[in-house]
Amino acid sequence: MAEQPQFDAVVAGAGMAGLYMLYRLRQQGMRAVVLETGDDVGGTWYWNRYPGARCDIPTTDYTYSWDPELEQAWTWSEKYATQPEILRFLQFVAERYDLRRDIRFSTRVESATWDEAASLWRLRTSTGDDLTARWYVMATGCLSMPKSPDVDGVKDFKGPVYFTSSWPHEGVDFTGQRVGVIGTGSSGIQSIPLIAKQASELTVFQRTANFSVPAWNGPAPADRLARLAEDRAAYRLEGKYTPVGAVVPVPEFPARALNEEQQKELLDAAWDAGELLRIGLVFNDQGSNLASNDVVCEYVRNRIRGIVKDPQTAEDLCPNDHPIGSKRTCLDTGYYATFNEPHVRLVNLRRTPIETVTEHGVKTTAEEFEFDALVLATGFDAMTGALVGVDITGKDGVTLKEKWAHGPLTYLGLFTAGFPNLFMITGPGSPSVLSNMSVSIEQHVDFIADTLRDLRDGGF
Repeated sequence: MAEQPQFDAVVAGAGMAGLYMLYRLRQQGMRAVVLETGDDVGGTWYWNRYPGARCDIPTTDYTYSWDPELEQAWTWSEKYATQPEILRFLQFVAERYDLRRDIRFSTRVESATWDEAASLWRLRTSTGDDLTARWYVMATGCLSMPKSPDVDGVKDFKGPVYFTSSWPHEGVDFTGQRVGVIGTGSSGIQSIPLIAKQASELTVFQRTANFSVPAWNGPAPADRLARLAEDRAAYRLEGKYTPVGAVVPVPEFPARALNEEQQKELLDAAWDAGELLRIGLVFNDQGSNLASNDVVCEYVRNRIRGIVKDPQTAEDLCPNDHPIGSKRTCLDTGYYATFNEPHVRLVNLRRTPIETVTEHGVKTTAEEFEFDALVLATGFDAMTGALVGVDITGKDGVTLKEKWAHGPLTYLGLFTAGFPNLFMITGPGSPSVLSNMSVSIEQHVDFIADTLRDLRDGGF
């Protein structure tokens, strides 16, 4: 008789994707287990505890939509929830649906090998367990594998070094310290204003300027709450059918069809809304027409110039090397204004690159800085890091890392040829980080769950 697997499905990761995947598998009567490296649920919201960490999608849209009763049972406190509140929400979900009993915490997948003869996956965990499963689902997230710093000498620094991607759970107090921050991606942009409030001196080392819009955080928007109260199902459906997975006005016109005054009116409305997805949908051709995109870019650059008092610092903070929307736009609270503080300085690494980190600080091609602490906001090995970081071997002994040596190849970000019964939630090639992740996650989980059900019911 053919070998029967211990589980119908093994899921890697207990974040927003893994929890919903487990719920759907259970709903279908499947034997499933989730393997989670951390000691609690939450995924990215468990690991990311740097100052200022919060969601960049309004909480009216960044939430589970699959159970209306859950939405009634949980009320978000503000427009953009902080990391602690999102973590509490995911813990609440785990308790409400009794998900923890099928999650193995502090357990990492060391290897996963496809057994062609038995048509199942064989997994080895960090706890020494050997598991078999018909299906293997990677719910490891796009931003979960910290990126190793490519800065010489980091290990030589005598003071504490903190990574925004793996911040101490007990927090850090920078009061009175000279702090250097390397990196101005999303985690840097969120944390720098708060670090500046504590540090006696703050030096920010920027390689690439990023587009960021103000959050204008506060209570959840009244208009969104009213629409949810009136017809929750219609609101959720509308969000799923927008280009970005959230309820936002869909643009009607290309930039060239409008005069400068009309363009500015739309741009002002997007800026004042305090939503990163709005600035990406001002004109209906800004994602395909560079001239249209440039109109939006220059508007944001002029906003930066209007906030930052020092002209050179303002120009250094203006992105000039990529179209807006080609990377996920950042959302901030007082980021640009922070550089008006007398104890805050920006160092443009395009002009004066870092030569090395020393025992006492950072040395660039122009000068040497001394610090009490370093913060590396160098981000994640995005999209593929958490997938190729596990030893996954498919057909004919080919590993996923080998197959993707020159870049990831997937179908819709969900599957990759040569790795049967392996599924990825929001994998490379899917909308993922250019969308509202909660909607993209639900779409993928539902697709995978429906696929597994049909395979089982069809006897495949």
